[in-house]
Amino acid sequence: MHTLSVIVPVYNEIGTVAPALEQLLKKVISGVAIEFIIIESNSTDGSRDVVLSYRDHPRVKLILEDQARGKGYAVRAGLQVATGDIILIQDADLEYDLEDYEALLTPILSGRQNFILGARHGQGGWAIRKFSDQPIQAFVLNLGHWGFTLLINVSLGIWLRDPFTMYKVFRRDCLKGLTFECNRFDFDWELLIKLIRAGHRPIEIPVTYHSRSFKQGKKIRMFRDPLTWLIAWAKARFGPLAKS
Repeated sequence: MHTLSVIVPVYNEIGTVAPALEQLLKKVISGVAIEFIIIESNSTDGSRDVVLSYRDHPRVKLILEDQARGKGYAVRAGLQVATGDIILIQDADLEYDLEDYEALLTPILSGRQNFILGARHGQGGWAIRKFSDQPIQAFVLNLGHWGFTLLINVSLGIWLRDPFTMYKVFRRDCLKGLTFECNRFDFDWELLIKLIRAGHRPIEIPVTYHSRSFKQGKKIRMFRDPLTWLIAWAKARFGPLAKS
């Protein structure tokens, strides 16, 4: 039987963390055992109290951080304790649909593929973010998405529509020989680029996505984070795959 390790970073998600974890812990996939690794980064809004209520759940491994260091740091902590042969990264904000798990896992379970991306563009259209309360911010993020996607595709000689999706699913052994250092959302770039450079070319599978705006809790910093993404791109694309 395969084991799926679902890594769930949590920081200040009081509006969604309880229903998200309830949905996750009800998830059952035929022929697959699931462990949920929840990394709580010392939230200030009560999210930690919600997470702590699951500390004795038989399918939960709980990591309590003493301070928030970023999503990437939390995911890296989760990778250190993951025991499954398949890894899936899952946010606690309900933007993605858990019903897509089976479609994402099928190519890996069948042995046809070892790296999957859940593409938010799968349903057509160029705009994956549609903020009714912040249309200008949505437009800027969508435009930036395609600019950065072009950078990824050209620099890696690949064709992807959504390289920055949260839904990155891969065999744990794909990480062999790789080390990571990014702490925020730049970890998505580092993980993707290093896996591709290591020979694991992903396929994209359409997923359902319900974007939330900054007013609803999106944490990306529009002016500061893009700089960290570009730095992560340069280091991951041209630097060593592992630190000595």
